Amino acid sequence: MKWNLRLAAANRGIWKASELQRMLAEAGLVISAGKMSGLWSGSPASIKLEDLDVICAVVGCGVEELLIAEPGKHARAAGDPPGQQAAARSSSGGSAVTPRRRDGRSLPPA
Repeated sequence: MKWNLRLAAANRGIWKASELQRMLAEAGLVISAGKMSGLWSGSPASIKLEDLDVICAVVGCGVEELLIAEPGKHARAAGDPPGQQAAARSSSGGSAVTPRRRDGRSLPPA
């Protein structure tokens, strides 16, 4: 997914993060300067759905304008079930995952 807040805001005449931050605060969503900077210039690691709803209302756009799918980035072969690629990687020379106990004790013999 690609985060597209800056372009969506610019399309509506909002050119500064501080301006959007003020507008969001007026709508009841108070965002710190650091978080606003991340939303404006980067791609947020996570965002609450309630916050996304307020952002869409203030900017005047839909979620589909803020979150743009990039299907080519994570493509898999047609017809493959979702988990099959990971299984194929591990069986074809990829490193196998060995389970370990969290308390440091060894596993019982197989």
